[in-house]
Amino acid sequence: MTKQKALYELRVLALMILIVTSLRSALADWNDVPSGSMKPTIEIGDRVVVNKLAYDLKIPFTMYEVAKWGDPKRGDIVVLFSPQNGTRLVKRVVAIPGDTIAMRDNELFVNGRAVEWKRVSTRNDADQGRSIIAVEALPGRSHQVMFTPDRWARRWFEPQELPSGQYFVMGDNRDNSEDSRYIGFIPRERIVGKATAVAFSIDKQHWFAPRTDRFLTSLY
Repeated sequence: MTKQKALYELRVLALMILIVTSLRSALADWNDVPSGSMKPTIEIGDRVVVNKLAYDLKIPFTMYEVAKWGDPKRGDIVVLFSPQNGTRLVKRVVAIPGDTIAMRDNELFVNGRAVEWKRVSTRNDADQGRSIIAVEALPGRSHQVMFTPDRWARRWFEPQELPSGQYFVMGDNRDNSEDSRYIGFIPRERIVGKATAVAFSIDKQHWFAPRTDRFLTSLY
């Protein structure tokens, strides 16, 4: 192979890599989940699909918005950059701009109304111990949550009204999640996209065995 041909092929390869990474940056991506903050909806070892076109179009490799056609809704699972340290997180939107959010003894209140939840089962979690699984009825969306009574967590905060462009996010694993209770409101521009499905999943506690029952499952 001549030097000129080798350089040409390297340029083609570099261009292909740039195109693929640009598409991932602007259109769709995936996100590994290393923690249990979204249990029982998302498990440790899940790789979730992120739709970056769910709400807007951004310039690749930046957070600059080119076009916008929607905003996150209550109940959406979103990928965001923490305003505290820039860490990429997966959380659920529980309150949107203009809402008033509060919590009393692990019960959410949105705009003065209690968000009802119903216990459906218990679970002995390997890394948390005994936990309660419940279905929570957010306005517009019902979903599962997990409570771990024996673990310390912030289960109470006074009413807070969300300003324009700010969101309140929480983990479904309510007693083990670094969310808006600790890192504050999430600015709209820090939301990357919407998590829509589990592409595949591995069980890190059992020799990285594939959990085929979680492959290609929708998130809600």
